[in-house]
Amino acid sequence: MSGKNELIFSKEALMGTQAGKDIMKQGLLRSKGYRQFNQYKEKTEQEFSGFAQRFVVSLHKAIAADSNPAGTIRKFADDVGSQELALPEGSVQDVKARLSNPDILGDRVKRILNSNFVKMTFPVFNALYDGASEYFGDGTSDEKKNAIIDGHIIAIDLSEPMDRIVDKDEDLEFLDDYKFMNPYILGIARSKIAQGGDSVLKAFEEGFKDARIGQYIDVKLKTNPESINDENMTECYKKYRMVMGTAGRNMALNRRPLSDIFHLGMAKAGECVGCGNEIEDAITNNEVKVPSWPLYYALNTGDVRRAFELTMAKSELYLDEAKIALDMLPENFQLKPFLEFLFLTVRHYNQYWYNELVRRAPFSEFQKKLEAVGK
Repeated sequence: MSGKNELIFSKEALMGTQAGKDIMKQGLLRSKGYRQFNQYKEKTEQEFSGFAQRFVVSLHKAIAADSNPAGTIRKFADDVGSQELALPEGSVQDVKARLSNPDILGDRVKRILNSNFVKMTFPVFNALYDGASEYFGDGTSDEKKNAIIDGHIIAIDLSEPMDRIVDKDEDLEFLDDYKFMNPYILGIARSKIAQGGDSVLKAFEEGFKDARIGQYIDVKLKTNPESINDENMTECYKKYRMVMGTAGRNMALNRRPLSDIFHLGMAKAGECVGCGNEIEDAITNNEVKVPSWPLYYALNTGDVRRAFELTMAKSELYLDEAKIALDMLPENFQLKPFLEFLFLTVRHYNQYWYNELVRRAPFSEFQKKLEAVGK
């Protein structure tokens, strides 16, 4: 299995959830889904360090080549619509000098690549790309494949430094470095994705625009948590839905029917994992995340424990929608068992963190913090 915390997929952890037990059963029986998934997991273990090194090299070149980094950073913050992502101009040259050291830059990249969305999707994108290439009868081009996959993984990874800057809950000593890196990360992603052609780049730009809307709503809700409602939470989740869905679409090089099917499956799986992330973050930060589905349900039920139960129910709705994509796949699509197994790992991930929350039972403390905010 793949994830930020490998203990989640240890034997003990798998035994603690129904989905985990199903995963173990498939492993013992060597099911087709298990074998396909394991193949791409091993491929990721072999290739991820190469991807990370390509990322660092591209980022180092982009930073070195820019004669006006202050303008680049300011334009990025304006385009995204969040001045929190801007870096004071007086700090720009010092940060550039620091990040011009490849070892320091490599450390920052390693930190932001330590992400569930990156670790869990790298093998998935490889599988989707291979499945689409086989279905459409494409010739093999490792260069193009690496560019498309690298570009979308890098675009997804951009959410990590942006979230850490806005949330201020991780890597506080590196936030200025992340502010500097953001526009170059986006530029590299665009450059690589463009190798897929105009249709692929257009799909990315449209998805990224919608994802920025979700990020903007996320920031606004942080400043006014009590304004949270079902509609703006759904819009907020565009930050998961559009980035992941667009990546799925482009693994088929934006060609129907697989482009639409991959989009649906990845978008809804991304939203499902988002629920699990909110539970994990609540445990890590010892409070209900703002904004989040647990917060929405807690404000409306007055019961924090019930709020997390409803969040799990919401995650299952997302996963049920993702499974509709499986029923849309062509009969001759060879990697359907892989995707079925993938969704099983997503369910386990959420169940694991929910069980961990129940085991620790911080609900009364969470309730007091929420009541204090409301006063």
